[in-house]
Amino acid sequence: AMTKITHRTTPQAVMALDVGDSRVGVALARLDVRIASPLTALARGTSLWQELRTLIEGHGVGLLIIGLPRGLDGQETVQTRASRSFMRQALAEFGIPVIAQDEALTSVKAEQELHARGKPFQKGDVDALAATYILEDYLSEHLREAL
Repeated sequence: AMTKITHRTTPQAVMALDVGDSRVGVALARLDVRIASPLTALARGTSLWQELRTLIEGHGVGLLIIGLPRGLDGQETVQTRASRSFMRQALAEFGIPVIAQDEALTSVKAEQELHARGKPFQKGDVDALAATYILEDYLSEHLREAL
């Protein structure tokens, strides 16, 4: 089993993930500024957990937010269950708090935003921006709470 992540200092950042079938969008917010920014998108492959671990340790992440997609009527879908499964695995891998954040159409919104900017973009950019929206939603709901 992988070792749990240990913080020698207080956590410095919170990270959000937009979990997709082929990629995971990653966004980050430092706790002192609390501004969410796109970080990267990682391929869903054998090295995913190690790459996430490197990012979490490198940025001093103490809390992981995972987008929980729902159906149009708020019902659980195959994607919802996949995200819940990913959450359980993340908790087991990293041992830091993992929280679900309901997300609605963040990928659609992200794609529209990138189109509106009129610059070329890749699929990974959409995923990273979608993760940023998830993180912004979390921060706006929990801004007054300390980690």
